[in-house]
Amino acid sequence: MSAKKHSNHFLVQGSILAAASLIVRLIGLLYRIPLNRIVGHEGMGIYSYAFDLYNLALILSSYSLPLAVSKLVSARTAFKEHRNSYRIFLCAMVFAIVVGLAATLIIFFGADFFAVVISNNPKVALPLRVLAPTILVFSIMGVFRGFYQGKNTMIPTAISQILEQIVNAIVSIVASYLLMKNYSASVNVAAYGAAGGTLGTFIGAFVGLLFLVFVFIIYKPVLNKQMRKDTKSPRESYKSIYKLLIITILPIILSQTVYQISGVVDNSMFGHLMEGKEIAAFDYEVLKSSESGLYSGDNVLTLIGIYSSEYRLLSNVPVAIASAMAAAIVTSISAACARGYEEEIRRKVNASIKFNMIIAIPSAVGMGVLASPILRLLFRDSYQLSANFMCFGAIAIVFYALSTVSTSILQGIGKLKVPVINSAISLGIHVVLMYILLEFTPLSTYALVIGNVIFALVVSILNWFSLEKYLDYHQEILKTFVIPTVSAGLMGVAAYFICNGFIKWMGNILISLLITIPVSVVLYFSLLILMKGVDEHEIAQAPKGETIIRILRKMHLL
Repeated sequence: MSAKKHSNHFLVQGSILAAASLIVRLIGLLYRIPLNRIVGHEGMGIYSYAFDLYNLALILSSYSLPLAVSKLVSARTAFKEHRNSYRIFLCAMVFAIVVGLAATLIIFFGADFFAVVISNNPKVALPLRVLAPTILVFSIMGVFRGFYQGKNTMIPTAISQILEQIVNAIVSIVASYLLMKNYSASVNVAAYGAAGGTLGTFIGAFVGLLFLVFVFIIYKPVLNKQMRKDTKSPRESYKSIYKLLIITILPIILSQTVYQISGVVDNSMFGHLMEGKEIAAFDYEVLKSSESGLYSGDNVLTLIGIYSSEYRLLSNVPVAIASAMAAAIVTSISAACARGYEEEIRRKVNASIKFNMIIAIPSAVGMGVLASPILRLLFRDSYQLSANFMCFGAIAIVFYALSTVSTSILQGIGKLKVPVINSAISLGIHVVLMYILLEFTPLSTYALVIGNVIFALVVSILNWFSLEKYLDYHQEILKTFVIPTVSAGLMGVAAYFICNGFIKWMGNILISLLITIPVSVVLYFSLLILMKGVDEHEIAQAPKGETIIRILRKMHLL
C-alpha cells in the first residue's frame, strides 16, 4: 500500500470513529437535557461525583485496555502475525475479567466510604453502587474494541458506541423519572434520580458488549482462516504476552489516571474547601435561596451539577473528535513504527494535529460566542454564571484536543512514560493552583474553570516539547494554528451578530441557532480555504475528498 493510501486509510478510519464519537456525544448532550430537568442541579451534582469516581476506578482497572490491545495487535498485524495477535486478545480478555471484577467489587462494597472521602456527601454512594458492575462490562468491551482497532477497523467500535449511548439515553431518562416519582417523599430523592441515570450507563454498556460479541462470532471464521495461513511467524508464549501487556498497560494507566484525575481533584477540593464559607458574589445568583448565606453540602452539589452537566458536557462534545482521532493514530503510528517508517510517522502526526486544530479552534470560538443562547435553549438555564463558564473556559477545548492527540502520538511511538511524567507535572501545578484559588481568592466556581484550562494547557506544552525531542518534529504553525484562529475569529464575530440579530428580530432561540450554526460553519471553512489553510492535496486525503473538491471548484473556492 502506498504512503498516500496509508494516510488516506488512517484519516478514513479516524473519521469513522470521530463521527461516531460526535454522534455519541450529541446523544449524550441531548438526553442530559431531560435528565437535568428530571433530577435537578443537585441530582446532576450527585451524578457527576459518582461518574468521576467511576471513571477513576475505570482508569485504574481497564480504561487503558483498548489502547494497549490495539497497539500490540496492530504491531503484529503489520507483519501478518495473526496467531500472536489472537493470543494477545485471549490474554487481554483474562486480564480484563480478573481486574474488572476486582474493581467492580471494590467500588460496590466501598461505595459509602468513597462517597464520603471524595465528595464529602454520602448521597453519592447509591448511584456509585449502581455504576459498579459497568466496570467489568467496560473491561471486557475494551478488549474487543482494542482488538478490532488493532485490525485496522473502527466500524465495530463506532457502531457499539452509538448503540451503547442510545440505550443509555432511553434507560437513564425512564429510570430516573420512575425512581424520582416512586421516592419523591425521600430526603434522598435526588440520589435516586442520579441512580436512574447510572443504571442507564450499565444497561447501555451491556448492549454495546453484546453487539461486539456478535461481531466477533461472525468474524471468527475469517480469523481462523488467517491463523491457519500464519505458519512461519514465531509463537509468543502466554507468559511473555502477559509481561508485555502489563508493561504496555501500566504506563498508559498512569498517564490516563493522572490526566483524568484532575476532574476528581477539582470536585473533591471544591466540596471540602468551600463548605461553610460565605457564598461568593459569583454564585449568589444560583444560591440566593440559601438561608444561611454559607456554602452547604447540597448547594455545593448544585454548583458542581451546573459545572459538570453544562460546561464540561458541552466542551467535551468537540473534544470527542480528538479522542477518536487519538484512538486511530495509536494504531496507525504503532504499525508505522514496527516497519520503521519515520517519514510516514511524521506525516501522520502532522495530519492528526492539523485536523484536530481545524475542528477544535472554531468549536471553542463558537461555544464561547454562542454560550448564552445554547444554554438557554438546551437547559433553560439563564444564569449568567453558566454562560460565563463557557465564555471563559471554551479555550480548554483547544488544549484538551491538542493534549489528547499528542499523548496518543507519544504512546504510539513507544514513549509510554513521557505522557505520565508530563501529566504528573501538570497535575502538581493544577492542585497547587486550585488550592490557592479556592482557599485565598473569592473566585469560587471560576477556580474550577481556570484549573480546567491550565491543566490541559500545561500538558499540551510539555507534550509539544516531547514530540520535538523524540521525533525531531516541528509542527507547521501557520496553517495549523494561525489561519484556523483568524478564520474562527472572523466566524465568531459574524456568529455573534447573526444569532443575536435573529433572536431580537424573531424572538426564537432555536431558529436563530439553526440559521447561525450552518452559516458559521460554511463561513469558517470558506475562509480557511481562501486563506490557504488547507490545500487540494489535503482535502483529497479526507473521506469523500474528491467529491468535496468538485463542490469547492463549482463554488470557485479552489
